[in-house]
Amino acid sequence: MKQRKKKKKRVLRQVFARFLQLTAPKRTSGIPFTGKLRSIAILAQEKLGDSVLLTPLLKNLRIQYPKLAIHIITFSQSSFDFFCCDPNVTAVHQVKKNPLNYFKEVLTHRFDLLFNTKDHPSTHFLLQSALIRARYKVGHACEFHEGLFDHLIAIPFHSHMAMKNCALLTLFGSHPPNDQCRPSLPPMPVSDAIVMFLQKIAVKTIIGINLSAGEMNRQWLEKSWEELLQLYSDETFIVLSGPEGREEKQRIETRFSNVLASPSTQNIYEAGLIIATVKLLITPDTSLIHVASCYDIPVIGLYREAPQDLSRFGPLFIPFELIISATGEVSDISVTAVAEKVQLLAKKVE
Repeated sequence: MKQRKKKKKRVLRQVFARFLQLTAPKRTSGIPFTGKLRSIAILAQEKLGDSVLLTPLLKNLRIQYPKLAIHIITFSQSSFDFFCCDPNVTAVHQVKKNPLNYFKEVLTHRFDLLFNTKDHPSTHFLLQSALIRARYKVGHACEFHEGLFDHLIAIPFHSHMAMKNCALLTLFGSHPPNDQCRPSLPPMPVSDAIVMFLQKIAVKTIIGINLSAGEMNRQWLEKSWEELLQLYSDETFIVLSGPEGREEKQRIETRFSNVLASPSTQNIYEAGLIIATVKLLITPDTSLIHVASCYDIPVIGLYREAPQDLSRFGPLFIPFELIISATGEVSDISVTAVAEKVQLLAKKVE
């Protein structure tokens, strides 16, 4: 049933893309960008992890064009809140929350460049790509994008999304080295409780574990985490979680003497400050994989069997070990398999 719904949505997106290709003003791909770059509108993907992976592009744009007006168009509250904290961003706009403000702030303006970050047909993204006025529009190479953009970035589908975002820079003749494409976190409010906790941590002596996974089939079982903690009773751990996992976090902290009780984090930046102190992080496939990349922290990732989750959204520029569930459910990954990867990763980073 779930697969049928996904297929139906995919077909509807493709039909909408074909409709735009027939009705929207035709743009000829391949025409070079000319003139000054004074303003850019970037359509940011919805999830928090996607936001993290857009930061390398924003950083490099700001370095190359210090006076550039960078406008981020968001489709979710989490991405809006994230980019409101980014000092590289000039303005952040929400498509759905306040249509009148969006019309005044975005649709009445004309940008020098628009960048659609999605590399597959998306109804909302293609609609905004058509509605937003820009003298030059850029998307990723895809049959459903043909005729809708002035330039289509040709990069393999399974390339990492951080690198696909940075590929926009090739339009201006720039090819930043890998170390300039590492993601980062914009500064956000930090509670006194987190500040005090960080002062007590012995840096790079603790293992971090993240309980939260976003989706049920990405989540490892509480009993599995507990078995791992028992197996490594001589190690000290810190437990991270989102709001939905705080009760589980508290239970684990209460039950295990080798778990250092920590304050609940209120934003991804606070989580990042904690992750920056650990010697390695064990986590399901979530945005914290990318946070580990921000701080150059080795990671053990628990994944479903989904090739694009690994290639496009996996760890970047850090030592890592991945465990892929044979059943498609992260809960079926064994404690033994995780323990083996802990030993392998420890040897890598010695």
